[in-house]
Order: sequence, then structure tokens, then C-alpha cells
Amino acid sequence: MVITEARLSLVRQTEFGLIPIDWQVIPLAKIGPFSKGAGILKAEANSGSIPCIRYGEIYTHHHNIIRFFHSYISEDVAKRSKQLKQGDILFACSGETKQDIGKCASFLATNETYAGSDIIILRPENYNSTFLGYALNSPTTNKQKSSMGQGDAVVHISANALKTIHLPCPPTLLEQEAIAEALSDADALVGALEQLLAKKRQIKQGAMQNLLTGKKRLSNAEDQWKVLKISEIATIQRGASPRPIDDPIWFDENSPIGWVRISDVTKSGMYLDDTTQHLSQFGVKYSRPVAAGSLIMSICATVGRAIITRIETCIHDGFVVFENLKIDQYFLYYKLQALESEWSKHGQTGSQMNLNTVLINSTLLNFPVNSGEQAAIAKILFNMDTEITALEAKLSKARQLKQAMMQKLLTGQIRLVPPNTEEA
Repeated sequence: MVITEARLSLVRQTEFGLIPIDWQVIPLAKIGPFSKGAGILKAEANSGSIPCIRYGEIYTHHHNIIRFFHSYISEDVAKRSKQLKQGDILFACSGETKQDIGKCASFLATNETYAGSDIIILRPENYNSTFLGYALNSPTTNKQKSSMGQGDAVVHISANALKTIHLPCPPTLLEQEAIAEALSDADALVGALEQLLAKKRQIKQGAMQNLLTGKKRLSNAEDQWKVLKISEIATIQRGASPRPIDDPIWFDENSPIGWVRISDVTKSGMYLDDTTQHLSQFGVKYSRPVAAGSLIMSICATVGRAIITRIETCIHDGFVVFENLKIDQYFLYYKLQALESEWSKHGQTGSQMNLNTVLINSTLLNFPVNSGEQAAIAKILFNMDTEITALEAKLSKARQLKQAMMQKLLTGQIRLVPPNTEEA
């Protein structure tokens, strides 16, 4: 495979920016005929054994390419539906927002398969379907589709509107296939990492259920477990907020003292290393200072999210700090993590979900008496978290690489097939 950078003398300016001079900007109307799916009510989606595609699945299950199925219909339903052909491009023509409208995927399966209503079908003629699946979900075509969406509560796009969408296209099937292959390889890497990450998270979840409840004991662990209220193993202190909260006197971006917001916690992992806002000396006086190395937990909006601080900071009244711990801090962190979904069930509802310190203090925790066993359990889960974090970083990098590849390959900034310079 030959990779070349497009030379300035061999490009031209278009609505998509600079593209190779031998590429064309083509309306979808010239790529092939359009048709619509039909039938397949929600109640019929699992009425038989014949595969079908429903429009919502294009948003939730199929990313650029359709290879697998999630719904099946009976022969009677299939008779009034629309049969697909390998290579068809399927557009979801209804959606919640204009930004999502027209999401599409290329149908590459060989099974007898049918398309339900609210799906528009493009049947390409002499174009690579996989290439089109990627190109028609690129930012440039998504912007065009968004501008054509009609409606408020439910947004629709028509086949006539889709026909007017333009996209830059390589002049040969060979180059389209090369681009499709490269992006498919990038997709395969992303998919493999997603599956591995999901598996690792499931393994950790199972380990938490077994190790944090005593269902599975570590080797040589013989000491008993006991049950105490959280108030008996830690002192719970609620944060405080200076008022009025929007007064700039409380804040100083040059201050070393952070001020924890819910968003700071939700975007972090086990540790809090930075905050979006920082408190001035005045702000610190009216909040609750928390030392580096403290275990805190959100009790408002996103409730029950625990995190360990690695900076000096203050917490507002949407957080509590656990002090004077009588059990291993990391073991308690994982116990709180296991309880997060339960906190949401028992939190008080108002304008937003929240917990109170009475509920937290009265919550019962079971734990091993031996502090060494507590630390050993926490270490096992910590190592799993470390592996998961590394995989998340690898997946993020793979996704970024794929996006960069799409940007360069779908606009001809990088050519995988040498251009015909004589024609150019």
C-alpha cells in the first residue's frame, strides 16, 4: 500500500476545503437509487427468525457497518417489509436531534434481511459501500444532514433531501476500497479494545461482589468479618459553600487551593488531581478544607461518587469527607464504589438527587477485622483498576487515531493509491 501526501499543485478548493484535483464532489442522487423500508412494528421485532434492521438500531448498535443483527421477524412480517441487498446504505430518517439525523451504516451481511420503516435505503452503483458508510458519517456530511432535518420533538429527513448531499469521492474503486480497508482496520482495533475493556470491567465487578462481601476469601485469610455502621468506622464531615456562590470574591485562579465540583469528580478516576475552580483566601474561610490524601464522596446530583484527593482542596455542601478512618482507606473506597448504585435508590429527590449525612452514617458495612486482609483486597481491585485505566487510555488513543485517519483519508490529504498524474 502506497501512502503519499497530496501536493499543493494537485489540489483544488471546494466546499470541503482542499481535495485532490482528480477527486469529484458528487451528489448522492448520482450514486444510486433511493427507496424506503417498510413495516416491522416494535411488537413484531422478535416474532420470528429472519433478520431485520430497525431504524433505532442504526443509532445504538451499528457504527458505519452492519454485520450483525439484534431483531428478527416472521415470514408474514417479511412479506410486507423491504428486503435488503448486500452493499445497501441504510439511513435512519427519524431521530431526537438534528445533530443525529441521517446516521447511516453500510449493510455488508449476506443473510436474507429486511429494513423497517423510518429507514431510507441507498443502493450504490459502482461505488464501494464500506467507503460510503464512513464518508457519509464524516463531519462534513453530518453537517449537511443536520441542516436538512425537519421537526422539533422528532426530527425527520427525507430521501429527496439526502439526494442533494454532496461528498468528495476518489476517482476509482481501487482507492475507495483502500480507504475502506484502512478505516475498517482502525474500526476493528477500536472494537477489539472495547470488547476487552468491557470484559475487564465485568471481571472487576465480579471480583468486587465476591471479595468485598466475603463470599470469596483470600488464601490464608481466617479472621472474622464484622458489620458496623459507617459512623463507627469514620467521621463524616459535610462540605460548606460561601454565599452568594457567584460572587467572584470567593475565587482566585492563581490560588493553590482547589474547589471540588461534581464535574471534577465525574471526569476523574480514583484520584482527584485538579479542579476547574480555585478558592481565594476568603473563599477557603467559608468552605471546608480537605487535605491531600482524603477520601471524599459526592452527595448531590451524581450521588455516591467516591474519590481520593491528591491536592489540597475544599469541598462544598454537595460532598462529604471521611475522616478518622478505622479501616483501610482504599478498602473503604471500593466499598463506597460498590454502594454507588444503592445510594441513588435511597437518596432524597427534589430538584436533584441528594444524600444526607444521617443516611450515610447509619449505613451498615461488612468488612474483615484484619487490616491486612482489607489492604490485600483493595490491592487486587486497585491492580484491576490500573489495567482498566491503561486500556481506557489505549482505546481513547485508538479512537483519536481513527478520527484523524478519517479526516485525512476522506478528503484526500493522504492517498493510499498513487494518483494518475497524467490525468491530473
